[in-house]
Amino acid sequence: MKFDLDKRFLQAVGLRLLAALLMVVMSAAVHGAAKTVPVGQIMFWRSALALLPICFYLIWLGQFPRGLCTKRPMLHVTRSGFGVFSMVMSFLSLAYLPVANAQGLAYLAPVLTLPLAAFLLGERLTGPVIAAVGLGFAGVIALLWEALDLGGQGSLIGIMAGLTYAGTMAFVRVHTKRMTESENSSSIAFYFALLSAAAGLLTWPFGWVSLSAEALGWLCLAGLAGGAGHITANEAIARAPVSALAPFDFTGLVWALGFDILIFSQWPGPLGLLGVCAITGAALLVTFQKTSLDPRPKP
Repeated sequence: MKFDLDKRFLQAVGLRLLAALLMVVMSAAVHGAAKTVPVGQIMFWRSALALLPICFYLIWLGQFPRGLCTKRPMLHVTRSGFGVFSMVMSFLSLAYLPVANAQGLAYLAPVLTLPLAAFLLGERLTGPVIAAVGLGFAGVIALLWEALDLGGQGSLIGIMAGLTYAGTMAFVRVHTKRMTESENSSSIAFYFALLSAAAGLLTWPFGWVSLSAEALGWLCLAGLAGGAGHITANEAIARAPVSALAPFDFTGLVWALGFDILIFSQWPGPLGLLGVCAITGAALLVTFQKTSLDPRPKP
């Protein structure tokens, strides 16, 4: 029996690592596409193509189409509204920053989630959480300092977009946590992708571009990797507790740095790397603190 449990946990770890890789692949693909494609057009392709793996996943589980039933449709509309805004901010960040810097700023989301959860859900704040918030914002200052030192307006836009993304994603996570009381994760992902694709399509009159073969390849990769990343994350959660798997998400930073160097020939500056490491450390501190506070069943 112990072997079976260990085997399931190892499967969960492998799936979580794959999910982290897939989400960074999606980010790298968005970064590549953003050189020639406007954000609204990227959002449409990324969201529309993500519907394919989500639907195939539901068919594989034998839950299509009943798995798309919802008891509270307006919650999906609210969640998708904030989610679309956060996606736009994420894509802007990836358009102006290296993948590793954008990924580092994204790690502020779990740092900000717990203070927000304390305010909205009444969860307890502790000293380590407060310290993590301070460390995270010290990392942001390092990123801002490097951007100012380089004199790049685009970098500042990317950092501000990344900060806005982290803040809105913190709210989205708390909102999604409430949604899971009545909605399944596949329906949440499906309706978010559907409404995001519709929002992206609305930007068509404002100037989409003709896609080159390279840009089309980046967009297809972004959509399929994003949808597959959601599926593998769900499969991992089905095999092990969320708190045990959360630290493996931060392997994404290693992939992001590798993609920057090998694919885009972008080497991180010392202050930028220090900032990314500080934010990642803060997110890890929050993750382990959340694990230690998770309620355990009474004997």
